[in-house]
Amino acid sequence: MQGFDEDVEEQLRHITRVDQAHLVMLCECGILPRERAARLLAAIDRLQGENFAPLRQRSATRGLFLLYEDYLIETEGAEAGGILQTARSRNDLNATVLKMRLRAPWLRLLREGLRLQAVLLRRANRHADVVMPIYTHGQAAMPVTYGHYLAGIATALSRDFEGLLAAAWGIGESPLGAGAVAGTSFPIRTVRTARLLGFDVGPLNSVDAVASRDLPVRVLAAAAIYAVSLSRLATDLLQWTTAEFDFLRLPDELVGSSSAMPQKRNPFLLEHVQGRAAALMGALVHALGAMHASSFTNSIATGTEAMRPLFRALQDVTEMSLLARLVVGGATPNREAMFRRARSGFTNATAFADRLVREGGSDFRTAHHIIGESVLEALERSGEKFETVASSYVAERSIAVAFHDLDPASVARLLEFGGGPGASSLRACLDHLHHQWALQFRQKISRERAWSEAERELKRTIREFLAGDMAAIKTN
Repeated sequence: MQGFDEDVEEQLRHITRVDQAHLVMLCECGILPRERAARLLAAIDRLQGENFAPLRQRSATRGLFLLYEDYLIETEGAEAGGILQTARSRNDLNATVLKMRLRAPWLRLLREGLRLQAVLLRRANRHADVVMPIYTHGQAAMPVTYGHYLAGIATALSRDFEGLLAAAWGIGESPLGAGAVAGTSFPIRTVRTARLLGFDVGPLNSVDAVASRDLPVRVLAAAAIYAVSLSRLATDLLQWTTAEFDFLRLPDELVGSSSAMPQKRNPFLLEHVQGRAAALMGALVHALGAMHASSFTNSIATGTEAMRPLFRALQDVTEMSLLARLVVGGATPNREAMFRRARSGFTNATAFADRLVREGGSDFRTAHHIIGESVLEALERSGEKFETVASSYVAERSIAVAFHDLDPASVARLLEFGGGPGASSLRACLDHLHHQWALQFRQKISRERAWSEAERELKRTIREFLAGDMAAIKTN
């Protein structure tokens, strides 16, 4: 087969697993004679063992499944090879295979995302006392810590992972048995094939089973939201690694040099993270655009064209997770530069206004104006500490307030409420995030184990089926 690549092999592995489960069920239900099913199961088993080598030089002019079915009919005869589609269609087969193919990339994405989350939480704890300015509208706003910032990113990502887990609702529903679109009159047991293939239940409605592709679209949407979060993180880190900021320093292995400018240390990995977010948004729009005007039944527009960018997009966001993890794990904060900018950016000005409210009896708006004027005066008195200027400014107005212990580090420690960077607040945040991480990890592991066990169970069932058939032949 021309173009027989890893993607084709993967599809064939899933198709043949579906066939094996389907044949076992048909025999158990008395729909097919055991000897014919056993012959076909043995042929499929040989094909799997040969890594589908006999199919590689064949032309798939009518599609992958028919290529494979034609081969079985030629080699095993129509009485065996021709029974595959009993009580089944390519429509429910394709829908089932798509869900099975989605499992591995979904698990890989969760695995890489949770690895990134683990690094963020460790670094947030390690850098909980590294004072820095947090920015709004591109301007230094208030003092926080680098650990607090990383915990903020981790908080957003925790919701993104919840979204990825929730998006997979329905991944346990097997479409197999829905047939072309209206089910079948054969008395099949869809729950049996579902369990052998790692699903929880069979189809509830045959039209929905073959028409719907909402599961991969929901996964794409959740992945796109996650990708945007990563791109925003990358944007901050890119800025903070510049010489103008010098907040973060990266090791040599995480930067690239220029072909012409020997002084350059380019954090190019972060640019990949920024840029690839567009692939996820594009894949989501592509899928929705291809589906939006298609009839609610099996269709190429929905089942094939809408799904074309799915797996490449999930690979992209998985790689984004890996690159972000490398940078977050390798970045070293420059404490001095961060603190210096927190001080020069007057990030403690709001705390001064709060002090006027708390101790000077002022309303906040008046305090805001007073401190704003003292900031302007401090700028005119270049080189003089803001605390000194502000104290002098309010004393001239007969306001008895002392502005001691309001340097950026002290202010950051005082911000304990509303999820601020204070020690107890940050600890509560990190404790919650660790708990969420553990829950999400267990959910991933649970699905992974269930699918692995189903695959082992199918193999055991096939071995026992074939062994029983051989025993019956010897007895006769």
